[in-house]
Amino acid sequence: MLAVVGTVPDQEFPLIAGEVRLESATLILQGRRIPVNRGTPALLAAAVAAGEVLGNGLPFAYLVGDIGTGKGSRTLYSHLTQHLPKEAFGVLTFHYLQPDVDWHNRVLFALEEMRPRPVLIADAGFMYAAKMSGQAGAYDLFTPDAGEMAFLADEEAPHPFYTRGFILHEDNRVPELITRAYEHDNAARILLVKGRQDIIAAREGLLAVVDEPMVEALEPVGGTGDTVTGIVSALVASGVSVQDSAILAAKINRQAGLNANPTPATQVLELIKHIPKAMAEIRKELGETCSLHASFKTSGTCA
Repeated sequence: MLAVVGTVPDQEFPLIAGEVRLESATLILQGRRIPVNRGTPALLAAAVAAGEVLGNGLPFAYLVGDIGTGKGSRTLYSHLTQHLPKEAFGVLTFHYLQPDVDWHNRVLFALEEMRPRPVLIADAGFMYAAKMSGQAGAYDLFTPDAGEMAFLADEEAPHPFYTRGFILHEDNRVPELITRAYEHDNAARILLVKGRQDIIAAREGLLAVVDEPMVEALEPVGGTGDTVTGIVSALVASGVSVQDSAILAAKINRQAGLNANPTPATQVLELIKHIPKAMAEIRKELGETCSLHASFKTSGTCA
């Protein structure tokens, strides 16, 4: 089962935990309706859409309101330390939380008590906290964009605010940044670096580059990075390997963007609506090429 941990930009939103479903343009969690725009709600909506195709159950969500003060995040951190050891999630995806090294480490200690240990995915603030604590290697997958990759690569930066100047020129330096992050043990086992080219990498080097279809109009659409993380989380939860899930998620997200026929005014929900069709198209492609095998549920096996 997949669990997603994150925040919503509403300081009045209480800490809520439970299965989440997608209904029209909103998420439903414990009777509350949460708009899908970007951030953790977009991630969750993408995970629901992909999970339905894969036959997953509904994802479990831990959500709290936080507008950047960190108060809600600290409440959620505390809740996780108390409750995670009793849970049996197969995959845990951590998203927007205010980075806090001490609380991050407490959550990591709680995760070590879980049996079996879940696959750990981190993006955004929690990924920052993992790097800042020196515990990046405890994670199976990070999903940074190129700017976040620059922070992971900067072994001296104690916080993203202090990332050195190469952040301004990072787009064509991602492979170099990946190498640097692994040299200083600041990366997860697998990286999915999101950008004009989506780069999947591990300590041993680049594993894949996904750059098609290229949909220029998606660049200003907020939340497309969140949907990639939601799709990859659903794929891993269905039993696909982390590496294959990262490659597939990049392909599916781009295909969904193409199918949405976006303009700069398009909202991320439009892309999410096209995830099931995009998955069917990528599955058909895999059936013809057998390039990734199998693990994409019911796609058949390679000869």
